[in-house]
Amino acid sequence: MTGTTSPIEAARRLAAIYGHRLDLPVVYTQGVGISGRLRLHALDQSSPDPAPQISELVAPHVASPESMSGENGGTANFAGVCWADELSDATGDQTYSRMLVDVANRFEVPTASEPIRPPLDRDIRVEDFFFAGTLLGRAYRLTGQAKYVDILASLLMTADTQQPGGLWWHCRASPFLWGRGNAFAAMGFAETLTYLPTEHPHREDLLARHVAHLEGLESHQDSSGMWRQVIDRPDSYLEHSATSMIGYSLARGLRMGWLGDEWRAVAEKAWDGISERIGPAGELEHVCVGTGPQPDIQSYLERSYSDGLDDRGGSMALWFAVEMAALQG
Repeated sequence: MTGTTSPIEAARRLAAIYGHRLDLPVVYTQGVGISGRLRLHALDQSSPDPAPQISELVAPHVASPESMSGENGGTANFAGVCWADELSDATGDQTYSRMLVDVANRFEVPTASEPIRPPLDRDIRVEDFFFAGTLLGRAYRLTGQAKYVDILASLLMTADTQQPGGLWWHCRASPFLWGRGNAFAAMGFAETLTYLPTEHPHREDLLARHVAHLEGLESHQDSSGMWRQVIDRPDSYLEHSATSMIGYSLARGLRMGWLGDEWRAVAEKAWDGISERIGPAGELEHVCVGTGPQPDIQSYLERSYSDGLDDRGGSMALWFAVEMAALQG
């Protein structure tokens, strides 16, 4: 691939490729890219304003929101509208934000007897940490209604699959330290902490769980800056999307102030690793394919990956690039 590229240069390159599609059913892998394009322009006003093109792109879906997630839609689909509040900010049209809140209302409020309720998976799938965190946090920002962050806090405080070394299982049924699974967990906490009010009674506990996780991840960061397909297995491949997602979580925490400056070197090392693996036309190295819970560790080790253009990896790399550019100022 290429040598190390500055975050803003990489963001421009990635934004030219990713975030230009929104297929049905809507899914986070494309939604994050759309958000990334909007974030880039908000940070760098000299970049092309994507809002008019994005408004056209999403118009059919906004006109028929019931079709966006399909009949069997779940949290991965719901997180696919993570761009909506940002598009409202860019255009002044609150239709998009109202749509996001409508989607967030599909999450059921927890009770004492059911702290994790549909559509969240009671098997504690770490993907939900991010899918819920990015959507419900935004709904709280838009409405001020505590129920949204209370759902998040209930999920993250109830989750019992974090291991003594800080790392997370993929889920209860798959007690394996999948790379992108741990990245979903890191992003889920980072998104939650972005929106969770400072006075929330669980904020300090959630931050402590997050930092313990990051410390566990740091101990397994490769000398290249990358993390692996299975976090603690040096015989597994270096995986692009997990590294972007963990790097984003670090950069967000540094920029927002809940992580100390000692984490900067870890984030910069991660940036060096992924930026060296972004080609001139947005090609990426080693992005693990979509992966549900697997029956054994060998299935994770042998899980295939894509080289080249990849919505999942490209969108996450774009978020990381913009966040690093914002951190650098």
